[in-house]
Amino acid sequence: MEQTAIGLATTKGIDADLSMTQKEKTLLRALAARVAELAARPIEEEKRKLWTLHNDLVPTRPLIFCDPENGWNEIITQDQMICTNPLLRVWEMHLRKEIFWGEQMLDDKVIEPVFYIPYNYSDSGYGLQEKVIGGQNGGSFIYDSPIKDYDSDLPQLKMPEIVVDDVKTGQIMDFAKELFGRFLQVKLRGIWWWTLGMTWDFIKLRGLETMMLDMVLNPTGVHHLMEFLCKAHLHKLTFLESNGLLSLNTGGTYVGSGGFGWTHELPQQDYNPQKVRTLDMWGFAESQETVGVSPEMYFEFIFPYQKRILEKFGLNCYGCCEPIDGRWTYVKQFPRLRRVSVSPWADLEVMAENLEQKYVYSMKPSPAPLALSEIDQEFIRQSLRTSIRKTKNCITEIIMKDNHTIGKNPANIINWCRIAKEEALSL
Repeated sequence: MEQTAIGLATTKGIDADLSMTQKEKTLLRALAARVAELAARPIEEEKRKLWTLHNDLVPTRPLIFCDPENGWNEIITQDQMICTNPLLRVWEMHLRKEIFWGEQMLDDKVIEPVFYIPYNYSDSGYGLQEKVIGGQNGGSFIYDSPIKDYDSDLPQLKMPEIVVDDVKTGQIMDFAKELFGRFLQVKLRGIWWWTLGMTWDFIKLRGLETMMLDMVLNPTGVHHLMEFLCKAHLHKLTFLESNGLLSLNTGGTYVGSGGFGWTHELPQQDYNPQKVRTLDMWGFAESQETVGVSPEMYFEFIFPYQKRILEKFGLNCYGCCEPIDGRWTYVKQFPRLRRVSVSPWADLEVMAENLEQKYVYSMKPSPAPLALSEIDQEFIRQSLRTSIRKTKNCITEIIMKDNHTIGKNPANIINWCRIAKEEALSL
């Protein structure tokens, strides 16, 4: 089962009827009841306040969040799962993850008494579709990209159109309310994107190596495709906002490439709950795919188009796995920038000097040490201690993510979180 940090974005494509066995109902209600119990603990409110202070740039201890992503499949294995209905199976996994977070992982993620349902919708895409070759079971893959020639293929691109199935969305909401309503508040929440960075879409359409070569051999073609992608993203944002389909991400929603959205600064003072605007939300962009090009090329081909997107948002997150230190001169020009990713490939000390207490320092330690069958606890402790000391004058969060494996040992995650919390508290 593919695990992503943002959670289920849509119920479209999940082939399941809205029915359940008594066994499934009993299990899911028991899991929901346990989540509600965990959410009622006083510590959850304490963590919520910590995240709010943190995002508002008030110094606190470093906050810890771990989402092992595909490592979840080694924590909650398929043979542990009981539901057989595909949709209920997704819900079961979600509830089991919340319980593991609250009972065993013990990082700073807030357990909330809420169960979110996404919209059931379709997205028409850009009119041209890449072919994925490989990728089975989380393995490597390549794209056979559809744009072979800018002049002949760019005119075939179309603006993406979103079609929401209101009936199906309502049916799933009613189904979830009947199932979980005694324990959790069931809410509709749209998750329409992870990143607005566009370079991911670019390489699907044109290819990674080709994109980098084009920056030298066909710069006009690169600009034309980036211009289209920028307009397409703005078109989608305008549609979502004007149709009341946006949801606030200013609470326990995963934002950027790690962290949560609590802040006193959003939504805006003139916020209308009936119509969320992008200006009331966190925005996010990154450009991991251009890690192999110079900062100057990034500034020429990527930055201006991302800036037009991020201008729409109230606060912004930037970066993921790409090291930002080399392109910080440009990244810091993004409007209302608040959270900056500091990847394992970045210079931690340089980024500490760059960010100070003006931004959230979103540290991403390497997940590689957790891939062993048993972690080297002393190595991890010393690594975290060194990193925390380098960032002691920053607004730091420590995010463990991108785990493709945890050595088939859930204790690796539990021990990592424990050590990280101990080191954060000892600062």
